Amino acid sequence: MIRLKQVNGEEIVVNADLIESMERAHDTIITLTTQRRIRVQEGIEEIVDKVVEYKRRIHVPPAVSGDAGQKL
Repeated sequence: MIRLKQVNGEEIVVNADLIESMERAHDTIITLTTQRRIRVQEGIEEIVDKVVEYKRRIHVPPAVSGDAGQKL
C-alpha cells in the first residue's frame, strides 16, 4: 500500500499491486486493474519510487539481529 494525495488534498492509500497504468495530465491519473481512475498530486516518478520502496519492504526478509540466527 502506498500513500498518495488526491487533487483535493485528501490522503488516499492505494494498493500498489492494482496499478495498471499512469498518465500525466495536469495531475497524474492512475488507472487500477479494476478500471477505477484516481487523480493524484504526485508525479509519475514519485509514485514509481513509492511502489519500488513498498515492494522492497514487503519482499526483503527481516534482518537477523545479534547471534539469534547463528548456529554453532
